[in-house]
Amino acid sequence: MATYHAGSLAVQQLLGVRDRADHVGRSLGQDIKPIAAAFLELQPLLVVGAAAPETGRVWASALTGSPGFVRATGPRQMSVVTGAGHGSGGRPDSQPRGARGTVRATTNDPHPRDGLHTPLATALQTPGTHTGTIALDPRTRRRMRLNGRLRPTPRGFVVEADQVFSNCPKYIQRRETYETLDDRTPGNPRRLTELDQQATEFIRSADTFFIATAHPGGADVSHRGGNPGFVQVTSPHQLTWPDYPGNAMFLTLGNLRSNPRAGLLFLDWTTGTTLQLTGEARTEFTAAGERSTGFTVTEALWTPAALPLRWSAPEHSPANPDIAR
Repeated sequence: MATYHAGSLAVQQLLGVRDRADHVGRSLGQDIKPIAAAFLELQPLLVVGAAAPETGRVWASALTGSPGFVRATGPRQMSVVTGAGHGSGGRPDSQPRGARGTVRATTNDPHPRDGLHTPLATALQTPGTHTGTIALDPRTRRRMRLNGRLRPTPRGFVVEADQVFSNCPKYIQRRETYETLDDRTPGNPRRLTELDQQATEFIRSADTFFIATAHPGGADVSHRGGNPGFVQVTSPHQLTWPDYPGNAMFLTLGNLRSNPRAGLLFLDWTTGTTLQLTGEARTEFTAAGERSTGFTVTEALWTPAALPLRWSAPEHSPANPDIAR
């Protein structure tokens, strides 16, 4: 398949980085190399992104489990366990980290236990769903992205890889896991049609979020990081953030050029609380070469203590630009 689609090519051309993008694009492949497979198997957290088939809205959600709940099960295949019958290191007879025998999604289980519909529940059970994933390890500032088509399995799902690649450690805040609360009870999710004061303060204090995007031939999830305050809330329906220099591939901005629908995931690393947003995003380009992305909120989902992992206070990335006050 082509390395880049028309949206990414257009952004690269606009910014004059086509040659650099072609060079960096050589790192994109379909095979999961042994070092990537070993990295996946150590991760307790995976962020997935897709369009909900019922509405077409794009969402980003987090799944957690004992290391081994995500693993390469073929040279171009990643398997994810989202149900009972999986344990640490992949032992088939023990329970994963996550209450009630399931790996936790950010908005209750992939199979809802209380009737509240998880935004990606249907997508994660629909064969052929274009799915983006990112495994990010704050402990080592490493991240790996794998995008492809989803195939449901009896214990979760498999993603048949179209793109597999790693990114540099820029803008990743270093954190350590210090606790996993297997028996916690997540709070009741709240649906919002606009950002209230609690959600606004949550976003303004964030140093990390994930953005899911899609185009007609695929989906992707990427990471955005910066010092607290790098994401600004300008109204109950609008937020904006700077697009810091990266790898010049412009997969996210290219997707947004083709399809403005996007999903954002913010999480509180110390409490497990999550805020998911779906809406539309557009990027503005200035003559000076700076970029910023504005996001219009269509719907939001706030879930207290959604995730069982508890992380330490951050060591902010030295690459983070200062925030203008």
